[in-house]
Amino acid sequence: MTKTFTWNEAQTLLPVLESLLKRAQTSAETASELESEMQALSHQIFLSGGMRVDIASAARRRADRDAAVQETRDTLAEIDSIGVQVADLEEGLLAFPCKLEGSVVLLSWQLGEPTITSWHGEDESFTERKPVDSRFGRIERERLN
Repeated sequence: MTKTFTWNEAQTLLPVLESLLKRAQTSAETASELESEMQALSHQIFLSGGMRVDIASAARRRADRDAAVQETRDTLAEIDSIGVQVADLEEGLLAFPCKLEGSVVLLSWQLGEPTITSWHGEDESFTERKPVDSRFGRIERERLN
């Protein structure tokens, strides 16, 4: 069963999730840059028909890339273990499953937004977000009773 959050619970998690999301973005960017660097070296070797390569340096760069990839995976797994979905890492989009009137919807938050102000259905995209309304506050009250 999917974990669900109330709006207040999701809002409370934002500082931790923002930090994790930024860490995942940074490590993914580092991995991408290192992969591009390695591909450029490989292309240069191919075009020149071979060349001297500092094997130790290349191995360190590959290890750095592998570490950045692993850090990205680990951080995304940590976010997932909380029950939050990373809808788009590059754009910094998170989705929090939430029960609304008997159905599961997704509270939607993007890195840089001060609060969670939008939601969308599970079968809808981020571009179809709707404003959070008073029904989400009623969920809070119903859980307390």
